[in-house]
Amino acid sequence: MAKLVFGMNQSLDGYVDHMAFGPSPTLFRHFIEEAEAQAGSLYGRRMYEIMRYWDDDHPEWDAERQAFATAWRNQPKWVVSRSLKTVGPNARLVEDDLEGAIRKLKAERGGEIEVAGPDLARSLTVLGLIDEYRIYLHPVVLGHGKPYFAGPRPPLRLVTNDRIGEDVVRLTYVPA
Repeated sequence: MAKLVFGMNQSLDGYVDHMAFGPSPTLFRHFIEEAEAQAGSLYGRRMYEIMRYWDDDHPEWDAERQAFATAWRNQPKWVVSRSLKTVGPNARLVEDDLEGAIRKLKAERGGEIEVAGPDLARSLTVLGLIDEYRIYLHPVVLGHGKPYFAGPRPPLRLVTNDRIGEDVVRLTYVPA
């Protein structure tokens, strides 16, 4: 059975914003290794549209960005959307019965499936489908934006914490 993992970079005050701060080279390498090991990714429409950036090669990319793009392209993706009619390579559209589709996906797959985006994570949290939350805590204060927990704040239990690079702490929680 697959494990759904919601992980994102977060500011000290609880916000996620890929434009306000990004990963260090060490953290980016960590994300490459995670993408290579994942059984797939589950996206909401908005996050999927952002991540489609990795579908096309860019001449300015260094070896690390090329490695991430390769890992991202190789993994299966499921996109939850009622408005999209098509999705890109190696992706499938989930349009109806979110709970049934995700329960079936978890039952049919093994390994970790990344949940990408706080809006989708909110829906899956309400349904009790997220197995693990990973907060990559950065020493940045934004003061506003989209919160990591975009909806219910489930009771959680800390299972591990570790430092990645010089200034990021990964906090790993499971539902209590």
